[in-house]
Amino acid sequence: MFRYLTAGESHGPALVGILDGLPANLALDVERINQALARRQGGYGRGGRMKIERDEVEFLAGVRGSRTLGSPIAVLVRNRDFENVRALMDPITGAGKELTNPRPGHADYAGALKYRHRDLRNVLERASARETAMRVCLGAICAQFLEALGIRTSSYVHRIGDVEAPPLEGYTEDDVERSEVRCPDPRTASRMIEAIDRAKAAGDTLGGQFVVRIEGIPVGIGSNRQPDTRLDGVLAGALMAMQTVKAVEVGLGADVASRPGSEAHDNFALEDGDVVRASNRAGGIEGGMSNGQPILLRVSVKPIPTLMKALPSVNLHEGTQAAATIVRSDVCVVPAAAIVGEAMARLALVAPLLEKYGGDSIDETLDNLRRSNEIAAALFARKEGV
Repeated sequence: MFRYLTAGESHGPALVGILDGLPANLALDVERINQALARRQGGYGRGGRMKIERDEVEFLAGVRGSRTLGSPIAVLVRNRDFENVRALMDPITGAGKELTNPRPGHADYAGALKYRHRDLRNVLERASARETAMRVCLGAICAQFLEALGIRTSSYVHRIGDVEAPPLEGYTEDDVERSEVRCPDPRTASRMIEAIDRAKAAGDTLGGQFVVRIEGIPVGIGSNRQPDTRLDGVLAGALMAMQTVKAVEVGLGADVASRPGSEAHDNFALEDGDVVRASNRAGGIEGGMSNGQPILLRVSVKPIPTLMKALPSVNLHEGTQAAATIVRSDVCVVPAAAIVGEAMARLALVAPLLEKYGGDSIDETLDNLRRSNEIAAALFARKEGV
């Protein structure tokens, strides 16, 4: 019912994406898509590439008059850096010195053996996180579908290196956006920047954690029918598919393993006749389905594997010890990864929402949503004629 594809190399002419399955007549704000692309390029610790690129979306198909047609949507984001390396990366004539020394932690070695490439550039160009620009682009389109249904996503950085934010309450999205590291706690943000500076001076890199929050999602999205339809699995799989991500936690996450059951779950109560919860330890998902509370996802990101003080490696052509390949890179990508994480959550939510509500046009989807809400409201009220 819904699927997406991306294509393109890091220094190729462009990145291309296709969204197939979004309903017709959804109004799109192009400026908001470009704003999302700009947010991905920001964040303290980014490298020189971000000064070259000025990412903007170009629509190739599926949209007319700023509204979706119901047909596949095709978009393009150009790589400005392509002009600087055209001789190397031209799709027809491109050639140059082969890269031979794989980076520990990167796709270089496994990809070379899988695809039988002698030049590691043929692997790293697609494996590069530059591809996430297109995921953010597609996710920004999906965000406008989700918002039509009353669903919003946000993110913030919880940890960089060994600097961790305290439990955060009452922060705003503006607080996050004002921070160079997307951490709404100013004191923690200042310490994070200092940690990034120290890593840069040492020729090292830093990972960390970010949190994605999804609000307004109706009860019952996802399923307990089959393992691959469980919402926690769908979201975790999408986030784990990001470059550099090594762990995804829902709600309490790993902390739940050390708690007794009396401190691990969210008790029910009645408040003015409404069913409420005293906590959100489950992170908004129970039994593979959304339970009406905000969905909370904590994502752990490894330090990127391109270090200016290169890690030990080998020269695959000569069979000798050598330093790993060094290419232009970042010191810390956690703030940018949080933006990509939002995009991946948005892309992952569209299919289960359409499975629940369907609709060939956004008006039909919204009609089905309203009808579903009416039925749910009447279920325990024993109303007749609904």
